[in-house]
Amino acid sequence: MDGSSEETQEELTRGRAAVSGEPEETSQDGQTAQGTAVLPEQCTSKPFSLSKEPLAAAKEEEGGPGNAGAEALLVPLPSPSGIGIPGSLPITWAGSQGTAGTANLEGAGLPGPPPPLSEPKGAIPSSPLGCREQDTQQRSGEDDQSDGSASLVRTAKPGMLFQEERQSSLHPLSLSWALGYNSNLAVHSLMDGEHRLLLYVASHTAVIHDVPGNRQYHLQGHSNAISCLCVSEDRRWVATADRGPDALVIIWDSFSGIPVHTIFESHPEGVSAIAISQDMKYLATISAGTVQRVCVWKWTSLTERPVCSTELRPEFGYQDYVLFNPQNPYEFVSNSKTQVIFYLWDDAGLQYSAPLLDRQILGRAVGCFSQSVFHFNNLQALTCTSAGKLVVWDAFDPKTPSKEQLAKPHSMTATKAVPVQKNSLTVLMVVKSWIVTGDVKGCVNFYDGQLQFLTCYSHSDVGPIRSISFCKPSPDPPGASPTCTASSQPFCTKNFILSTSDATVLHVAADRTNFEKVMEEAKRAVNAIACHPRQARVAVGSRCGLLRVWDYQQTTYLVSRVFAGAGIQCLCYDPEGYFLAAGFTDGSVHILDAISLQSSCKEFKFSRGPVTHISFSHNSAYLATADEKHAVTVYKRALQSRGGCWEHLAGLYSHCKPIRSILFGVQLDSNKPRLLSLGEDRQLIEYDLNSSSKDHLVVLHRDRVEQDAVPLCLAWYPQLSTESFILTANNCYKMKLYNAMTKMCRKTLLGPTYGSPLEKIQILPTTTTTDPQKHYLAYITKDKVGLQILPVDGNPHKSSAFICHPDGVSDLACSYDGRYIFTAGGNDCTVMKWEVNLNALDAAASLGGEDSVPFYSLLDGGRDGEFFRELEDCFYYAQLHSYGIDMLDTRQLSTHIPLEEMPSLMRAMGFYPSEEEIAEMINEVKFSKYVDTGEQVTKINLEDFIKLYINHRPAFGLSMTKIQRAFQVLGYDNENGDKVIDRGDLLLLLQHRGEHMTEDELALCLTTLMGKHSAGGGSEPDTGHPSGAAALTEDDIPKEITAEIFTADILGLPIAEPEKKNRKNR
Repeated sequence: MDGSSEETQEELTRGRAAVSGEPEETSQDGQTAQGTAVLPEQCTSKPFSLSKEPLAAAKEEEGGPGNAGAEALLVPLPSPSGIGIPGSLPITWAGSQGTAGTANLEGAGLPGPPPPLSEPKGAIPSSPLGCREQDTQQRSGEDDQSDGSASLVRTAKPGMLFQEERQSSLHPLSLSWALGYNSNLAVHSLMDGEHRLLLYVASHTAVIHDVPGNRQYHLQGHSNAISCLCVSEDRRWVATADRGPDALVIIWDSFSGIPVHTIFESHPEGVSAIAISQDMKYLATISAGTVQRVCVWKWTSLTERPVCSTELRPEFGYQDYVLFNPQNPYEFVSNSKTQVIFYLWDDAGLQYSAPLLDRQILGRAVGCFSQSVFHFNNLQALTCTSAGKLVVWDAFDPKTPSKEQLAKPHSMTATKAVPVQKNSLTVLMVVKSWIVTGDVKGCVNFYDGQLQFLTCYSHSDVGPIRSISFCKPSPDPPGASPTCTASSQPFCTKNFILSTSDATVLHVAADRTNFEKVMEEAKRAVNAIACHPRQARVAVGSRCGLLRVWDYQQTTYLVSRVFAGAGIQCLCYDPEGYFLAAGFTDGSVHILDAISLQSSCKEFKFSRGPVTHISFSHNSAYLATADEKHAVTVYKRALQSRGGCWEHLAGLYSHCKPIRSILFGVQLDSNKPRLLSLGEDRQLIEYDLNSSSKDHLVVLHRDRVEQDAVPLCLAWYPQLSTESFILTANNCYKMKLYNAMTKMCRKTLLGPTYGSPLEKIQILPTTTTTDPQKHYLAYITKDKVGLQILPVDGNPHKSSAFICHPDGVSDLACSYDGRYIFTAGGNDCTVMKWEVNLNALDAAASLGGEDSVPFYSLLDGGRDGEFFRELEDCFYYAQLHSYGIDMLDTRQLSTHIPLEEMPSLMRAMGFYPSEEEIAEMINEVKFSKYVDTGEQVTKINLEDFIKLYINHRPAFGLSMTKIQRAFQVLGYDNENGDKVIDRGDLLLLLQHRGEHMTEDELALCLTTLMGKHSAGGGSEPDTGHPSGAAALTEDDIPKEITAEIFTADILGLPIAEPEKKNRKNR
């Protein structure tokens, strides 16, 4: 396919998109690959937006037209000679000048003040070269009505974001502060001076940080981690985009913090790069898929569709950078590590050119591409590389006759690769008439239009530069005189912000080369956090070995320490707040002074794998750890000696699968500590610390707490009754209460169902509450943080959760007073501080209803549905069955059924519990009042049965995927390639694996499921007739059984339509 696209008159009439499947192939000489795409069909739906273009509305409020100056940027003026990059460099070119004529490109040490630079002459636009004329028509006939958000945007002014007092949140949890940021993305300067504002990304939140005022404003709206962002030239409009399911592009007003436009379904895979045009009217986005798509959006309009788009070929590499031409909004450039692509768009569509490098001209050591920009002469473009070179792209090739010259973008050709320095270049930008680069050594170099070196800013403490953002000065107060004149130092009001790949942000004063460190955060994953038990402090540990203590009320760091050679995996304060214990990835354990972070004793290294959990006993006498090798290690506090105040006691490989929790408690009959560990091997192990001795850890009890599910977390349940409980949560969204002494399962309850099971739970301290019986549970799932009202009863309205770290939560901690919850985001290198509002959670639970009302909504169709009526009929039939079906006397029925009827009623409602689950359900009801009354309960009413049914049944029903997975494990491939189980093997498995069934029990079960009844027509199944069970297996069950046959024909459950075609005819 040659890539040329043609449209018939019929296609144009219908407005159908006709995007070419592939761009044009490269020519024989291999110089240029070209492509084109046309305008997609118009969309008539209106997304959420303001009634007026937010840009135009803001400009009108300031007294100027919405596109003021846009026409002037595109006036075709000739480019003066001497501005562009010459074909050959002067002989005096040295490539390593600190000031004019001084070698200083290596960046060793702090240079002196930069020399005066020539006054910028301003950007000179060139002829459009195929671009369309600037559209100066303003949108007319729009709805003039505006809501409150629109009026706030129109009246917003710079610096007003933090002027108003912050209102209390109406949600149970609200983000209060974000520690750390995504160092892979740029940090932007929104304002300088007294109101120095920074913009950066922390996980799925864009943060506007007031540095002098030590305040943050959070732009929240993404459910996935933000993958890219950009800022308009005037620093007012911020565009953020994410990558993942339901990806969004959101445009924010940085003056008011209001989202003014949201683009839904921009790219199914998310966005890898985004840019905003100089006139602030257009966005360019590149998708994050394997086959990338480039779109241009007019975000100030009401359309949900891009103005134009095209697909890129995979051989172009992963395009992760895009930038508009500042002098032409219809031209932009993108690049991957190996390919630069130039674009030109208009109403007819989007064209692009992917020119190839001529190695004979440029040489072989060009390196990988980093970033690309347009030269201010508008005739050239530049790309920086990892080899320290700037590749120059010319719109006109001097070697090609003028008659054969192509129009942009197909005319762009790489003519030279200029070696500007030895270090790898990471950042490239054009500021006025200067070309600015940043490199891996932390140097910022300035060049003129001919790539002549002008000056350099560097510091020995600056790492590889990730972004450079020149500051926008604060607006001068009325009557103030200008801070500089044309003859003064050129950078006196153009300070800039540097961000580095090692998570450091610096403010550089251009007039005095002062490097001020604004932020220094963790370079690698943050996996460990711990709150001080008595003070407003939280310890944060990173995989890079950085340990910091943060005052979360004053929002300042107090003390820090760096451990070389290993990363911090877990942290824990002792109950008194004197010690801070840290477990490391190399298996070592450090016990530190909680104030100074100095070691209180020698380092311990008794674990053979990374330490995953660490905990102190209530009296600070013991310290226990768990590691990835499934071992539990105990340390004991001793009298002061030469080795320190702590010593190793013993260790034990007590689990055969990963340990999920270790937990200290207090013995009920004494004040001595208890130690428990919970593993994925379903074992809850209690250790006898009193009987343990040096190198010998004694196990007191081993209890299996789950039959099929995997336990994930463990906590002591508050003393809400006379009976003491241990609370666990498993991977089936169930929470279980076990008697603290006997380990008997006393209750099974439906837990929060927010996409993934609970990973960690912690009882929220409630020192301020007046009701001692009021308790709450804090928890984290895979990507959310939540609160649960206690006691747990399965009511879904008593729980609430919010996305905190879309890429995964690694740890959870609660403040000593219960006012804040902290979450660590692991690889996103951030810690979120969440403010707790328990009144909002209580209000939501009250609105959900009381008693059985919340549980009715969990039934299919609710209380008025068919399922509830069927449940009532079955309940009444169970009452009749308990008195005898054939009884002719008048029955005195109650509102209860005997517990013996409960298993049959559960099965009748489609829930098939195992024998162990049946025993747990019966014991749950039977002993529900035993501690208080000393009597056992022998019957259950309808409302309690509904609660029991909802809490015990699978949270999401019986999954066909789960049955198919079992057949994958137990079955074999037949001649048709289907996973099947032989009939005889299935019968043997049911009788000898798992919960064993006798032959009679199996026959009774199968005849009941398959509807085989006695010859007399009664309701009971026929198991004694010679043609009963034996004949059933031969005649009604096929030789080879698939998952679909087992589900539909044997269990009698409905299956989805796609699965029905897989059923085999018997």
